Amino acid sequence: MNILFICSSNICRSPYAELLFKKIVDENEVLKQNINSVSSSAVFNKSKKIHPRTVACLLEEGVNEADISTFNPDFKWLNMKKFRNADIIIGMGVFQKYLTPVRYWKKFKLLSEVAEGKKSNIPDPWLHSSEEFYRNTMQIIKTYLYAYADNLEKEFSK
Repeated sequence: MNILFICSSNICRSPYAELLFKKIVDENEVLKQNINSVSSSAVFNKSKKIHPRTVACLLEEGVNEADISTFNPDFKWLNMKKFRNADIIIGMGVFQKYLTPVRYWKKFKLLSEVAEGKKSNIPDPWLHSSEEFYRNTMQIIKTYLYAYADNLEKEFSK
């Protein structure tokens, strides 16, 4: 299974989801055997580097510093192979679906949808100056990622 996380600029939500989910997969034998790749991309802005607050949150989660430092934000038009090869494209909000090339819409799900079966947008923390808002947003993503991992483990174990 190839998983692609997307958000607007690939500097806050989707790199957090990618790098934390890779860690979750690495720690789970069932997931490790069934998930080939976890990646992320932007659908709106081409950005140059991961947000420093995202870096701090990832380090607090125990994500390898080398993995974080080698992360380069990606943009859909520079790497359409990720969209083509993805079995599922997971967006942080419904906005990202409409910025995803139409031919890949059938693969699109919201993170909340794959985690809890409901459609909820995860707000973009980049738009807010509050450290508390930023960290709360990352906590929401983390909660959804663990729920999604549990769902996948159950599905793969059938």
